[in-house]
Amino acid sequence: MTDNFEQQWLSDLPPDWTEVRADFLCNHHRVTIDPQIYGDDLVAHYSIPQVQESGGPLIEPACDINSTKLLVHAPTLLVSKLNPRKKTVCIAKPHPEHPTLASGEFVAINSDQIDLNYAYYLWSSQKVTDRLSAIVQSATRSHQRVNPSEITKLPWKWPPIATQSRIARFLDKKTEQINGLIEKKRELLDRLAEKRQAIITLAVTKGLNPNALMKPSGIEWVGDIPAHWQVLRLKSLTSEPLSYGANAAAEFDLPEWPRFVRITDVDELGRLREETFRSLPPEVAQAFLLQPNDILLARSGATVGKSFLYRTSWGVACYAGYLIRARIKAQYDTRYFYRFLGSTCYWEWVRSTFIQSTIQNISADRYANLRIPHPSDRHEQEAIVVFIDTSCAEIDGQRELIARSLERLEEYRSALTTAAVTGQLTHLQ
Repeated sequence: MTDNFEQQWLSDLPPDWTEVRADFLCNHHRVTIDPQIYGDDLVAHYSIPQVQESGGPLIEPACDINSTKLLVHAPTLLVSKLNPRKKTVCIAKPHPEHPTLASGEFVAINSDQIDLNYAYYLWSSQKVTDRLSAIVQSATRSHQRVNPSEITKLPWKWPPIATQSRIARFLDKKTEQINGLIEKKRELLDRLAEKRQAIITLAVTKGLNPNALMKPSGIEWVGDIPAHWQVLRLKSLTSEPLSYGANAAAEFDLPEWPRFVRITDVDELGRLREETFRSLPPEVAQAFLLQPNDILLARSGATVGKSFLYRTSWGVACYAGYLIRARIKAQYDTRYFYRFLGSTCYWEWVRSTFIQSTIQNISADRYANLRIPHPSDRHEQEAIVVFIDTSCAEIDGQRELIARSLERLEEYRSALTTAAVTGQLTHLQ
């Protein structure tokens, strides 16, 4: 980047702060190690997914870790080289009982010339995140990578060490307060989700008539069902075999082409996120175009088991390779079977599948054999769907309000961090 750009980028920082590139203040000593030398012993492992989930390490057997790792022998700032917008940053500390390792996809930063806690907030700030996101080496959002030197050679104006510590203590206190509010709202969202799931589960396993005669379903986690219902495997409910999506890169965003739907494109209420729009050339998308009565199922990874119902409001769309399409026969109300996929009994089946296979993956064949209780009469299916939609409408409205409140809190936390590390909060000077 040009000197003019760097000067402009630093122009909003206090003029009396000292301009020094970060690598001149940091220790470049980097120790790598093969985890296999620890055999079956436990290690504290800072992997990128674990840091994203918990902010800390996972205690696991060293023999379960394959590739070479960084050895953490002192408090170290870890900044991920991957997908900078995710802000995967933490301070790794040596575990008191186990060797401490970190993914090689982290850039390790040590220094006795800067406050490590201030540095944590600096590299977590939106200002630095935007800078790193603008210079990634890949065009696809899911596989962005930053050159490590862009992280370590960050140009910055540094406040005195005492001011750095004061800013860090201020942000520690404020973020703890904000995180407490965020946690309470997330707990409320969880309770609403449980209430919603209970309504769905009761309706899709017991129906709407509390006085109906019951019979055993033959499915452990479903229990008794109305005597006039039947249980069929998913493959008997579809008009064609379940099929995998297009194994193609999400590299185009031409609006005139079919929308390329991935699992991360759909929110919890089944709506497409406009900000993640990607498309495929029509000739590639043709074999994977979605139709009414299509349900999409996630087959692997953290989202395995999740499902989405194709809506005509999505427009012309196709689906990605990590999704499986189930095209329900026209004689059924597809919405009923989609609702079943939100029930407790369905998720019990998903968990039992993991226990049997030991890996978080559900193939099309396994989905095809999912047994689903249902009334054969379409009118009863429709009545159950209307009941669920009506009963869940208020809950969904509450969830949306809380989600927006959560978003505002997270935006405030981000803005406060950036304002503090850039010297905009004058009382911290």
